[in-house]
Amino acid sequence: MQRMVNQLEKAEKMDKPARLSAEDWALAALDVIAESGLAAVAVEPLAKRLGVTKGSFYWHFPSRDALLVAALERWEVMEQEAVFGKLEAVSDPRARLRDLFLLVAHEYKTHIIYSELLKALDHSAVQPVLARVSQRRLDYLTASFRQAGMPRIEAQHRARLTYAAYVGFLQLSLQLAQPRLHHDEFEAYVGHVMTTLIP
Repeated sequence: MQRMVNQLEKAEKMDKPARLSAEDWALAALDVIAESGLAAVAVEPLAKRLGVTKGSFYWHFPSRDALLVAALERWEVMEQEAVFGKLEAVSDPRARLRDLFLLVAHEYKTHIIYSELLKALDHSAVQPVLARVSQRRLDYLTASFRQAGMPRIEAQHRARLTYAAYVGFLQLSLQLAQPRLHHDEFEAYVGHVMTTLIP
């Protein structure tokens, strides 16, 4: 009898909603997206990964799609805070652009997530998030190039060129499986990009 009581208490602890937050589930889903892509996000493997039962998941989310929406919104906020939030204090636009290029060049996980999301643009949760993220990035680049002295149209062109270089490099590296650059080669490439694109 005591053994059964202990097992019930253990099960209750496993299902206790306070043990994991919705954010814990969202972050775990982002880890899976980075490792294996959007299609690999599934409730049962995630619960196993987190060491809980599926009951914990259903306390926070009605469905897998709701989890995906929460995970992608979390990624969007993290990406904005990690990149743009760190650059607010840099007043000189050219220095800010250099810092942006260096910061983005070394944020590996978010690039993998972005690349995986590009593969899943037909998913209803993905398209609006990527549209917002891309527009925010383009607007930020355009504003920075304008502050660096470029006319409006030229700043817009340079922002598109910069963003196209970023997306293209991701495609080459992560989707077309081009050999990864060694550390020194990559740093030289980043330096070349900065010299080429920053006015």
